[in-house]
Amino acid sequence: MSVRPRTDADFPALAEALRGTHHADAYPSVWPADPAAFLAPPLTLGAWVAEVRGVPVGQVVLRAAPEPVPEWIAATGLPARKVAFLSRLLVAPESQGQGLARQLFRAAWAEARRLNRRAILDVQADAPAPIALYDSEGWARVATLPAPWTGADGRHPQIYVYVSPA
Repeated sequence: MSVRPRTDADFPALAEALRGTHHADAYPSVWPADPAAFLAPPLTLGAWVAEVRGVPVGQVVLRAAPEPVPEWIAATGLPARKVAFLSRLLVAPESQGQGLARQLFRAAWAEARRLNRRAILDVQADAPAPIALYDSEGWARVATLPAPWTGADGRHPQIYVYVSPA
């Protein structure tokens, strides 16, 4: 198992990991029309993959805040130019339980610190495993809001907004 920067060659395997995560964990809650675009969103500052036996099985992305600043980022009370948000953290179901999500999470968080930015993230309120990870790493939950996206049921799920320790 290892974590390394993502390359373009990783996308086919990551799309399969995303498909497995969608079916097993309902992440993302609605299957994206373009999985590669979902995996590589705009404003990416860095991206890492977790590998098992040379095969990418998960990823995380670190992103800059968009303009206009979304409500959930504004809820942190931090200036948008001083934050970086962790996004698209996933590990294929067959590779979960090995600490890969934590390694990916820490890689992105370390890059945020290197960039002199405070790391933030959002997570659906009904996702106990990620919430346990963020809580165990000492991140602070600073807001509960309706998500800016709609779920498969057409409703906006509740999200928690987290900020990394200073």
